[in-house]
Amino acid sequence: MTKAVLYVVATPIGNLDDWSMRAQATLRRVALIAAEDTRHSLRLLQHFAIDTRLVPLHEHNEQGRVDALLAELEAGHDIALISDAGTPLISDPGYRLVAAAQAGGYTVVPVPGACAAIAALSAAGLASDRFVFEGFLPARAGARQQRLRELAAETRTLIFYEAPHRIAECLDDMTTVFGATRRAALARELTKTFETIRQLPVGELAAWVTSDSNQQRGEIVLVVEGAPDVVGDAALHEAERILGILLKELPVKQAAALTAEITGLKKNALYERALEMKAE
Repeated sequence: MTKAVLYVVATPIGNLDDWSMRAQATLRRVALIAAEDTRHSLRLLQHFAIDTRLVPLHEHNEQGRVDALLAELEAGHDIALISDAGTPLISDPGYRLVAAAQAGGYTVVPVPGACAAIAALSAAGLASDRFVFEGFLPARAGARQQRLRELAAETRTLIFYEAPHRIAECLDDMTTVFGATRRAALARELTKTFETIRQLPVGELAAWVTSDSNQQRGEIVLVVEGAPDVVGDAALHEAERILGILLKELPVKQAAALTAEITGLKKNALYERALEMKAE
């Protein structure tokens, strides 16, 4: 007998046209759907004429609900997990259920779709080759500032979710901790009627949001430039020496990759420097 499946299904973050046919078909086919807020999800399902049974699964009941959902899987019933909007588990409940299903030997199948963090990153105009998702910062000012100080030297692009009533204070704190010139993008109400995406130095972004109360409404993602990757002169000199040796025998791409492996410096930067050295 084939074991039942847990489907992790993304839902739209605003524009209903973004919802895939596969996601809709999956939710029609399963025996039940575990939803973060059944009242919210019911409106979405009714719009698409999906009448599958809903059960609540949120941060307050997830621990106690897992056993009942595993019993459904044990009985051979496929189930689906959805959140209020976007991809489940991204700052939303569900990881306990997924972990328990995997531990029980059940297949967990992602049905991908919208994710506000990735949508914001794709349009932010900031480095996207390496990034870290931080979710929501602490609500209290002191704890929020402390967490930002811990992240101040992070060289990867930072992605945050923030509540509209805290966005102005959050940007002020980022200006203080990261410096006013660190670039950041505010992505608000993605895929919705009043979608806004604006990139500015964080000090200017803070001033803009403070002066326009409309920017303090809706669902908000902040994408923040990483800290400069400071490398000492000695390390750069040694990397260039190694590049020079390798470029005598190897193509630029391979020489840069090997130099990155030897020195620990970024491959892309070494590749650019290798091209310059070749031209020289």
